[in-house]
Amino acid sequence: MNTLRAGLIQQRCTENREENIAKSILGIREAAAQGAQLAVLQELHCSPYFSQAETASCFDLAEPIPGPATAVFGALAKELGLVIVTSLFERRTPGLYHNTAVVLDTDGSIAGRYRKMHIPDDPGYYEKFYFTPGDLGFTPIDTSIGRLGILICWDQWYPEAARLMAMAGAEVLIYPTAIGHDPDDDAGEQTRQRDAWMTIQRAHAIANSIPVLSVNRVGFEADPTGAGAGAQFWGTSFAAGCQGELLAVAAVDREQVLTVDLDRQRSEQVRRIWPYLRDRRIDAYADLVRRYRD
Repeated sequence: MNTLRAGLIQQRCTENREENIAKSILGIREAAAQGAQLAVLQELHCSPYFSQAETASCFDLAEPIPGPATAVFGALAKELGLVIVTSLFERRTPGLYHNTAVVLDTDGSIAGRYRKMHIPDDPGYYEKFYFTPGDLGFTPIDTSIGRLGILICWDQWYPEAARLMAMAGAEVLIYPTAIGHDPDDDAGEQTRQRDAWMTIQRAHAIANSIPVLSVNRVGFEADPTGAGAGAQFWGTSFAAGCQGELLAVAAVDREQVLTVDLDRQRSEQVRRIWPYLRDRRIDAYADLVRRYRD
């Protein structure tokens, strides 16, 4: 099997959990009908992006793993015979919660999970209030279709995370995402932010010679407290190849299911002529474990 067909499910989310899940299922079915062997959902696809504000009642949205969502998507993965990457608000125990991606294999079982490692705390993205940093490390998840390097949203800005996944044998980097504009920013700043977001992830593909799948939500979501301007999620879910080339890009303003074919032999071919792993000076990188060099 030299080609992996992936489906990227870009959607809007509302306060209605059942409606959100139904929309995700519909998108996965559409991707499967187009021959997808892998379906990727966006970050926290069962709910609105609640981290715009610090609200204790939002912890009620969390669920155990295994739990209701993994049961639904596991059954769907088995029915359709494809791998599904979900993104859930994990309730590990009272007072301990994670932003967690769960991978369901083709037999419906949980192939593995990844807990978001980098947790932002910025205006409109108050995730440190909700999520404990991940404790599973940067470990790819083995599935029946290959080894998947799952990372989540804020993780996508860190080359160290992508590199460690690649060093552990990830065949593709996958980023469920929830990112958008502050509506109060001017058009120039909004464009710069979106361009930076795409550029950094394409750079991870280049530096590691592996494809990248990034799946973002779309649409406007108001700040539930009314204190902020809300978030205009910019969609633009995309797939990039091993040299950063754009293979498919979704719209900025509407729901969409993208399917894209990934050449499973391309990493080997590219790494033979661009041997970044070979030429790494691991003897000179000790300072990378420091916060900063004063």
